[in-house]
Order: sequence, then C-alpha cells, then structure tokens
Amino acid sequence: MYIGDYLGRRTIYSPEALAIVDAGKNPELRLSFAQLNERANRLANWLRHTAGVGKGDRVAMLALDGVEHLDVLFACGKLGAIHTALNWRLHWRELQQILAEVTPTVLVYDDAFKDSIALLAQEETPIRHWIHLDGAGIPGSLHFGDLLDAALATPCACEMLVEEDIAAIVFTGGTTGLPKGAQISHRQIAWNCLNSVIHDVGRNEVYLNVFPMFHVGGLFVYTLPQVIMGGTTVLLKRFDPEQVLRLIEREKATIFAAVPAMYQMLTQTPAWADADLSSLRFCTSGGAPLPVPLVEQYTREKGIRFKQGFGMTEFGPGLFALAPEDAIRKAGSIGRPNFYIDARIVDRENRPLGPNQVGELVLKGPSIASGYFNNAAAWAEVVDADGWFHTGDLARYDEDWYFFIVDRLKDMFISGGENVYPAEIEAALYRHPAVFQCAVVGVPDPKWGEVGKAFVVLKPGQTASAEELLAHLGDSLARYKIPRQIEFVASLPISPAGKVLRRELRG
Repeated sequence: MYIGDYLGRRTIYSPEALAIVDAGKNPELRLSFAQLNERANRLANWLRHTAGVGKGDRVAMLALDGVEHLDVLFACGKLGAIHTALNWRLHWRELQQILAEVTPTVLVYDDAFKDSIALLAQEETPIRHWIHLDGAGIPGSLHFGDLLDAALATPCACEMLVEEDIAAIVFTGGTTGLPKGAQISHRQIAWNCLNSVIHDVGRNEVYLNVFPMFHVGGLFVYTLPQVIMGGTTVLLKRFDPEQVLRLIEREKATIFAAVPAMYQMLTQTPAWADADLSSLRFCTSGGAPLPVPLVEQYTREKGIRFKQGFGMTEFGPGLFALAPEDAIRKAGSIGRPNFYIDARIVDRENRPLGPNQVGELVLKGPSIASGYFNNAAAWAEVVDADGWFHTGDLARYDEDWYFFIVDRLKDMFISGGENVYPAEIEAALYRHPAVFQCAVVGVPDPKWGEVGKAFVVLKPGQTASAEELLAHLGDSLARYKIPRQIEFVASLPISPAGKVLRRELRG
C-alpha cells in the first residue's frame, strides 16, 4: 500500500530514525518512525474493529498541537478514512453545526476544550465514541493512551485506496457563515510533497512546527513532507517565543516557518539576544509579506536566510517561494510559482494580464484540493470552466516573473473612487522605527464612501503620536491612501494561524 500508509512505507526505510519530538508533553516524547508507526497501527486497529471506521469515514479532532494529530492522520491513512481536525477557536455551537455536516462518529479531544465537549455531548451529534487525551474526560469517554495500550499493533491497510481518495478535511478561515471544508486528497499530498522537495526540503532536516495542526500549515507544509523524506519534526502545544528559540538551538533545527507576527514576537523576548540560531538553513515566512526591517534585523543579528512563501487551504499548500538571496532585492514578493504550479494574473473578464498589471491571482496544477465537502456550489464559484482556481487575491508580477500580492479582494476598499490596498499602507507603516505591528481596514465615511483606519502596536519602550505616523505616511503615499484615523492598541487580534483578524477590527 503505497498511497495513504506514509508511516508504514517510511518505517521500512528508516525505522530507528527520530521522527517526532513532542515538546508539548511533560516529559517530552521522542519517537522513532517505527514507534510512531506502531501507534498509528494500534489506533487504526481500534478504529476499525471497535469504532467501525472504514474507507471514507471521518474521524474528528479538537486538540492543541501534539503527536496525537499525527496518530489520527496516519491511522486514517491506513484505513482510507478522513482526518478532520476542528478549529478550537470556534464556539461549541459552531462546532456542533460542523459535526452535523461532516458526520464523524469518533471525536478525539484534549482537556483544554472539555467544557465545549461536555456541552456538545448533551446535544444531538453523530459522535458515538469520545476519546480524551488528558484529564478525566467527560463521562463515558475513553482515554487515548489506554486505547493504544489495549489495541493490536498488527499492520493495517486499505488496499482499495487510490490517489483521488480524501486524506483530510481542512476548514477554511471563512469570514461569513460556517467555514468550508477543503478536501485534501492523497494526490494533492503527493504533488505538494514533490514541490516541497524541489524547492525546500532535503534529507536529514529538523523542522520545528508552530502552526496549528487543524490548519494546512501545521499538517502539510513541512510536517508530512518531513515524514515522507525521513526527517524529524519538533512539535509544541502552542507558539511560545522563548520555547521556540530554546528548541531551535537544542534540537539544531534546520527549517523553521512562521508568520510575520510570530517573527516579530521572537525578537521581543528576553531570550532573543543570546539565542543561537546558526543551525537553521533558512526560515520561511507566510501569511503576509514580511516587513523588510524585520528581514534586515534577522540577517544582521542572527545571520538568518529568509524564504517568503505563499499557500492556501484549497491549493498546495506550497504555491510560491522567494529564494533567500532575493529576500531584500525582491522585498515584498512571494517569489515565483513552485515547479508544478501554473499561475496567472487576470482581469474581471478572466483575460490574462501582463507584467505590473494588478488583477486576480488564479492557479492551476495537480496540488489543487478536491472541492469543498458537501458544497459543490461553493467550489464552482472559485474554479472556472477552464479549471483555474480563483484565489481572491489581487496580485501582479514583474518582468522577472516574481509575483507580488497587492491585497485581498475583500480587504481592498474604495475611497473617493480610488482603490486602496491596506497591505501597501501597512508596509509603509512598518518602515517607521517605532511600529511593532499594524493593520489597516476600511471604515465608512459620509464624504468618501470609505477611508482607512490604522491600528498600531508600538514597540516596547518606543513612542510615536498619530500625527507623527501620518506625517511618515505622507512621505511615501498618495493623500487618498493615508488613513484618517490611527488607533494605538496593546495587541492585534491574531488567528491561530498567526494572521490578523481584520473583521474584529472593523467591529
């Protein structure tokens, strides 16, 4: 079985190699590929023989990051079942709606979400088996560790599995209505891994993951390619700047990936000054353009080579990469498309545009998702008749075929008839030495329709007035782009994936 049973195949080649360091456990858990494979076989046997889980069935998970996410993913792969991780930021009523839609019969959860689980268990849900990772669990819940100890360790396989079968459902971070469930096929996983190997991942890598594992960033950007390539992945429950710096140094991590907000926070922790990051081959930044002053600080103080990346739930997730040598020269670019990705910029009539023309970024290639779960209509809205996926991102490319995200279509606002792109304003704000984090949104205005409002977090010990920042923007931006308001805040609302939640700023 070469599709789905990633651990079974890797264990043949390097059974004793270190697969996982789960630094979120106390004591830490260190597992070889053989040990990780045995856990997956035990869970798969329990799911098959006790819970009746088979090909195409869903197994849900509500938990902070840890090796159990991989146990469930790989056990599902052995059965042809579908790993379905839930966003733990959602209200339990929203979770109830998702469960009703996706109909998993098994839910694995940790004690951090016991209150939500208790409320869910009192309502009508498809769940027949509740499994807790720690604590006492709700009444009738089975402990994950006890389950593994009691289950058979014999190999499991689904010989009927093919490339187009679904491995996971990953939910989008939708701003209206319920999140849509992108169906991640084994074909998508294989092609994404190939793109990752061509552009990023070698052998004997050590990767530190800080992305939530209900997100494609946590499961599929580097974690699964690492398993396929036989490297080591280090996990921690939640992003903790001091722990991240300590683990990079101790485990001699070679790859680290995060979003700009996380990179900012690392520089502010007391451990930054003495942290040894020399083992890193490169750092990848995604989610938003990395401010040039931050790139320069990492290069100057730690000798870090940065790769700007770009991906999404429904495609890749690895789509574009900016080589480290271009980090300053092409600052703000997401780079060029990965090897097996086709990309275009199109106008509103879907006609291709040339260099330096702003339009929508559309994509085509074999690492596209297999639609939204039970929502063909929504998928039809984003994939056109020629098979191009419409990202909803406004972008352009230059004469060297380097792509630049201008903004999200939904984030752009129109002020006095002119298109205004918040990302451009934010990039200018970040050039002020006192600005730590910032976000710009459009707000209603009786004269101009909409105007900009900037939310700014200042660096510790730094001061700046709204007038000073507005004057700073006036040095580089047209007048209609300059926000009418600046509000200083202690922090910005950040999603588990590290992105600014603009809808919360709009109020």
